[in-house]
Amino acid sequence: MSTRIAFLKGHGTENDFVIVPDPDNAVDLSPAAVAALCDRRAGIGGDGLLHVVRSAAHPEARETAGEAEWFMDYRNGDGSIAEMCGNGVRVFARYLQHAGHVTAGEVAVATRGGVKTVHLAKDGDVTVRMGRAVLPDDQVTVSVDGRSWPARNVNMGNPHAVAFVEDLAHAGNLHAPPPFAPASVYPDGVNVEFVVDRGPRHVAMRVHERGSGETRSCGTGACAVAVAAARRDGADPAVAGTPVMYTVDLPGGRLVITEHPDGEIEMTGPAEIVAEGAVDADWLERATAARTLAVRNA
Repeated sequence: MSTRIAFLKGHGTENDFVIVPDPDNAVDLSPAAVAALCDRRAGIGGDGLLHVVRSAAHPEARETAGEAEWFMDYRNGDGSIAEMCGNGVRVFARYLQHAGHVTAGEVAVATRGGVKTVHLAKDGDVTVRMGRAVLPDDQVTVSVDGRSWPARNVNMGNPHAVAFVEDLAHAGNLHAPPPFAPASVYPDGVNVEFVVDRGPRHVAMRVHERGSGETRSCGTGACAVAVAAARRDGADPAVAGTPVMYTVDLPGGRLVITEHPDGEIEMTGPAEIVAEGAVDADWLERATAARTLAVRNA
């Protein structure tokens, strides 16, 4: 009988993920295997994959094992590795609760972008302490279909370029990465957000996520957008001494982003587990081999 690999499916404001529980880091998840699992027609389908590993069992997280029992080994939908995913870490924490590893309250989750503290509220919302934004001084421009806009460079543990536009339709289809300049600012690519105003401290956005294309939501992107909007509006909690809160509407739902005077950013929104099952390991091996061969022959 073929070996079967357990999986779950979850989403945070419709940013959806394949979840692979693997406490001992025993499942080989090559980039091709991840891409096969995230394929929406031939696999399970997802914007990315959450590999659930105990920190002590993963070489990239062992040093944080005393601080966070679990490591979110996050992968983009194309199989590439990412530093962080805001919606992903909320869904990751929801999975830990679903599996009985944690209860409502606070849980620490190790990520490549640092250890994140997540609060699981009894009403269902999940709040993540996302760390502090870094605002490099680089001048960036993004372009779509002959239009160009200045973009704010914001790093949330992963890179973002935030452009304020008049109409979200100006972002185009966002299947391919929007061109940006200078290329040297983002040598490993970038998440690009297009933003319009909806009201006082209320914005809406679309996003091209590096390695995934346009997604229904992006948590780190929403944080980057809120920080960029605050600075554009002349609001800096470190100067005012009071928190700044923005509501960010995304195609998949709504997130509330709060930046505190110490720079800490909190993101609050829903996270759902919608299904669970098992993948046939023989199928995954065949699908992985086919994708590896296709890449070699490309």
